[in-house]
Amino acid sequence: MSELKTRLRSDLTTSMKARDAMTLGTIRMVLTAIGNEEVAGKSARELTDAEVVTVLTREAKKRREAAEAFAAAGRDELAEKERAEGEIIGRYLPEQLSETEIADIVTAAIAETGAEGPRAMGVVMKVVQPKIAGRAEGGKVAAEVKRQLG
Repeated sequence: MSELKTRLRSDLTTSMKARDAMTLGTIRMVLTAIGNEEVAGKSARELTDAEVVTVLTREAKKRREAAEAFAAAGRDELAEKERAEGEIIGRYLPEQLSETEIADIVTAAIAETGAEGPRAMGVVMKVVQPKIAGRAEGGKVAAEVKRQLG
């Protein structure tokens, strides 16, 4: 079992004992998403830590988007709940990269590939993606690549 998944299960037990309903519900939801990912496809498999981080990143993004939608609709109590769930999920994600760190990684990738112009975006993204896995949102990285190639 991956180290991150073990940590999630341990924290699930801790939150049960502490009667922390928000943390308990959020961790259960995340473990369900991980379980669904493990059985998706032709055969069941155990996820690696990197794959678990991918699932966690997806779940955090869902919470962020839902919070924005609820806030825009004037449903502040639901938006706050989604934000709280996102913060709990964020505890298990690696430290996020700053804008300047993302820019530096993209600059290095462009230099490494010799890419020029917007058509080379895919080539640069292939080099950048493994370096930022789980530490930055894909949209932010793509925007920075587009800006620098642009």
